[in-house]
Amino acid sequence: MTHAAELLGRQETQALLDHLAKEMPKLVEDLVPKVLSLGILQKVLQNLLDEGVPIRDMRTIIETLADPAVRSQDSELLTPPAPDALGSSIIQQLYPSGAEMQVMSLDPQLERVLQQAIAGGGENASIEPGLAETLIRETGAAAQRQEELGLPPVLLVPGNLRTLLSRFLRRGISQLKVLAHSEVPESRLIKVTS
Repeated sequence: MTHAAELLGRQETQALLDHLAKEMPKLVEDLVPKVLSLGILQKVLQNLLDEGVPIRDMRTIIETLADPAVRSQDSELLTPPAPDALGSSIIQQLYPSGAEMQVMSLDPQLERVLQQAIAGGGENASIEPGLAETLIRETGAAAQRQEELGLPPVLLVPGNLRTLLSRFLRRGISQLKVLAHSEVPESRLIKVTS
């Protein structure tokens, strides 16, 4: 799924909409193209695929986009709510047994540094090169340990760090899944392994 976003063109996006329209014509008709263009929807879906979020549940994605699309046509602003809405299915795919979720998390001090970088730079936030290199190396090692234990390599982060870290870390660690705390159902038990 590492290049799935590149494979999703306008024709494939339209085919996904057409399939959903057979079951829920009004839902699709009310959003595309009245509120949201096909091109913007395609970009949102590509963003989700880039972040490793499955787009099978088009109904939930379209319903999630309906309200924010009235206020903004920016695909970067429209993308983040979808993983929250899809949280249960994402978690079920990663942890099908329903047992506790054994995940990786950020050191609280590192989390604060990254939060400050985002606060200062918004979507154009950048990470200091030395820190970026260390973050990739350490996350890669932790992900490898997770896989050796037979666990999915999942990094659990605050919601406002999810997009930045998912895009940044998945370039070097393609098997990594980055989840926001808000995507995890309250019924799931979380155990931090590294």
